Amino acid sequence: MERYAVARMTARQALALLKAEGLVVAEHGRGVFVRARPVVRRVASDRFARSHRDRGQAAFIAESEGVGAPMVDQLEVGYEVASTAVREGLALPARARVLARRRRYLLDEHPVELAESYIPALLAKGTQMEERNTGPGGIYARLEESGHQLEEFMEEVGSRMPTPEERQRLLLPEGTPVLTVRRVAYDVEGVPVEMTDTVKAAPSYVLEYRFPAR
Repeated sequence: MERYAVARMTARQALALLKAEGLVVAEHGRGVFVRARPVVRRVASDRFARSHRDRGQAAFIAESEGVGAPMVDQLEVGYEVASTAVREGLALPARARVLARRRRYLLDEHPVELAESYIPALLAKGTQMEERNTGPGGIYARLEESGHQLEEFMEEVGSRMPTPEERQRLLLPEGTPVLTVRRVAYDVEGVPVEMTDTVKAAPSYVLEYRFPAR
């Protein structure tokens, strides 16, 4: 108000507009602050490279390198009947069972992503994928060890406002959108072997895609 010589209502309306545009965050009892810039550059053409798995790095570890300290919490692992969306994504028959792995990713102890991965039960049974710690290189390394060499990935990216549960788990300020990414991994035979749904805090990510112009 003092700096721009405007009325209190004008200042409040300006802050409300900035908040609606996602440029500032209001913290109760503290004030209004400029939203932090995105911290993770997710390079789609590189994040699933076999070279990362050979070094024992899962995708989130690889893309977080040099940005902050990554970790996983709220991890749940268990078998369940595949939902319609999962069944269609993995080309499974009705009532097929999958191993579901649900977790929350944090960077420097701040939650940035929720992920749910699904692997056909026939591929997961008796492997380290059933354990909380899937070992060096993660799920994809275990799939390749079991004979399913990965050939390609398909991703669908969207955006929306979070559900109340997602907002609470990601500690999102009011008015903060999320990015949604559904990924299906295919082996060299063209068989879908894994599907992951992720919900990402939009201010924490930049998604980068590179592809040939042909």
